[in-house]
Amino acid sequence: MYNSNYDKFPAILLDGEVHKGWAEIISQLRNDISASGRKKSIIVFELYTGVYYHEILEAAQLLHPSLILESKDAFRSEAEVLEMTWPYVTDDPIFGYMTRLRMVDYFDSSALLNLRKSMDSLAEGVIAVIGHGASLIPQEYDLLVYADMARWEIQLRMKRGEVRGLGVHDHQMPYSHQYKRGYFNDWRVCDELKKRLFPRMDYILDSNKKDDPKMIHSGVMFAGLKKAASQPFRVVPYFDPGPWGGQWMKEICGLDKNQVNFAWCFDCVPEENSLLLNISGKIIEIPSINLVFCESHSLLGEPVETLFGQEFPIRFDFLDTMDGGNLSLQVHPVTQYIRDTFGMQYTQDESYYLLDANHDATVFLGLKSGTDAEQMLKELQEAQNGGAPFKAEKFVNSFPGKKHDHFLIPAGTVHCSGANSMVLEISATPYIFTFKMWDWNRPGLDGKPRPINIAHAAKVIQWERDTEFVVKNLVNRIVPVASGDGWREEKTGLHENEFIETRRHWFTKQVLHQTNNIVNVLNLVEGREAIVESPDNTFEPFIVHYAETFIVPAAIGNYTIRPHGSSVGQELATIKAYIRF
Repeated sequence: MYNSNYDKFPAILLDGEVHKGWAEIISQLRNDISASGRKKSIIVFELYTGVYYHEILEAAQLLHPSLILESKDAFRSEAEVLEMTWPYVTDDPIFGYMTRLRMVDYFDSSALLNLRKSMDSLAEGVIAVIGHGASLIPQEYDLLVYADMARWEIQLRMKRGEVRGLGVHDHQMPYSHQYKRGYFNDWRVCDELKKRLFPRMDYILDSNKKDDPKMIHSGVMFAGLKKAASQPFRVVPYFDPGPWGGQWMKEICGLDKNQVNFAWCFDCVPEENSLLLNISGKIIEIPSINLVFCESHSLLGEPVETLFGQEFPIRFDFLDTMDGGNLSLQVHPVTQYIRDTFGMQYTQDESYYLLDANHDATVFLGLKSGTDAEQMLKELQEAQNGGAPFKAEKFVNSFPGKKHDHFLIPAGTVHCSGANSMVLEISATPYIFTFKMWDWNRPGLDGKPRPINIAHAAKVIQWERDTEFVVKNLVNRIVPVASGDGWREEKTGLHENEFIETRRHWFTKQVLHQTNNIVNVLNLVEGREAIVESPDNTFEPFIVHYAETFIVPAAIGNYTIRPHGSSVGQELATIKAYIRF
């Protein structure tokens, strides 16, 4: 049996104080209020969407405030919010348009004025202001507690029907609808406000676990973010089942063997992953996107920051079909289409790197030469309408796949992984823009058909990417780059149309890497254990294990990787991705 050493809970080590539980938290806030010596104190509890609202409300009452104000009482009516957000949420079952709204747009001006008047009428005592946009109600306040959430936890709460969107009662809507509202609107609105509030935050409240609050001073969080941006680090991976999911990750990543399957592992998606801070032995969970917002220059490097702003443009994730099924046959939008239709500035170019494969593993990629576009679309639509199953092999190339093969998938290329492969997907970050065309006549885990997007797909398929094109341009374009004592470097892609460069290093001895002021994302694709070190001791040695994805911030500059522990004397390999300039 495989002895997994995959770390599911990587953390940044840090010194500091953690207030755990409501008793400690409220005691600290009372001390701060008392220390101010003011007769009248205003404390704001600003909430990211997804936070359990009533838990915060009940905790605030422990302060025995003279007045509690709830931001929702100044929100526009739900009908007005639905109308205001419709251009961004749309009536499409999956996709919307990136919002232009800000939190202030949710407020009714007269109701907001009335709340401010009620605060002004109080001469002394404690006023607690709670909710989404609560920081916008008082014109000045004494303490700001920001209740933060990682998006993966929000999604789990959405699936259980436990939370509501901004200004709407959508908790009984299908999960896909809630997620769409969050992705295209609510999370963007909260992020825009959060970024403006960072300099004013006094405390960060870890709200990721019900009835288990933990609070740290904002300065501790910022110190943790600064430390993360100065050393190699990992975000917290999360795993999810799927209708085509496999069994490989259960063994290699040490997951629950009683689960039916695991289809996805999101191992480096900073928009949705968490970052753990181990503060004097206590774990604080914060959204890893906070690191991108607060340390973008050190993390991304000036060239990447200039091009992408405060966004992390590279995504690593796993697709496990070992003893599972085919992914849906799909295509991603080309850049102009994603800009015009969804308001995104760049698209989901990607690639499949095979971490592992059975003897019968396949990858569907590109169209067979001579494919009739109208006929293929006609048969796809007929299958979707309940006709004969779509025969993918009639129109789409199917290539055998083996361990360490690399298949390149520029946007507009029809593709999917077949059964019995373990894919490390290396891609650009806009990760929900997948146009499914055929799902092999199977339902989702909820027993319902998964949405199919033939109309969108038809507008972006690059029909000229046929067999000859794919063989020449998209399959195992391995080019030797350099070699030295105990190592060799290969260029493995991606395609010239894609902005991500990937390099593979095979090594038995130490190999030197340079960030060149550009963030690097790596995965140990061969070997049990390696160690990442600083030539000039600017960061502590960092140990990585097989299949773990790790990030090397741009500011690090030079770093080395060598075999470690039981892997000494063996040949290891990393795959590295960075933005091509």
